[in-house]
Amino acid sequence: MTIGALTLDPLFDAGTLAYAVATTNATNVVTAMTDDPSAVIAIDLDGTPHTNGAAATWAAGTNTVTITVTDGVSETEYVVTVTKS
Repeated sequence: MTIGALTLDPLFDAGTLAYAVATTNATNVVTAMTDDPSAVIAIDLDGTPHTNGAAATWAAGTNTVTITVTDGVSETEYVVTVTKS
């Protein structure tokens, strides 16, 4: 999972579900990948569907990116809080 060139805090680990990043950028590309080719990835930005690999435009303050990975058996939800100053 990447948010442009920003560094996730903590660094990504599949077992960690919540992350934070800070940015002054107006936009960053949000990308999520999985090792399971059959998994489905859905990304929401503040509750609105977002295209994987597309640039997200940040509002000033707190933005919430939710990434849901479904592999047919289980569903895992990762939340990244992006704070734009």
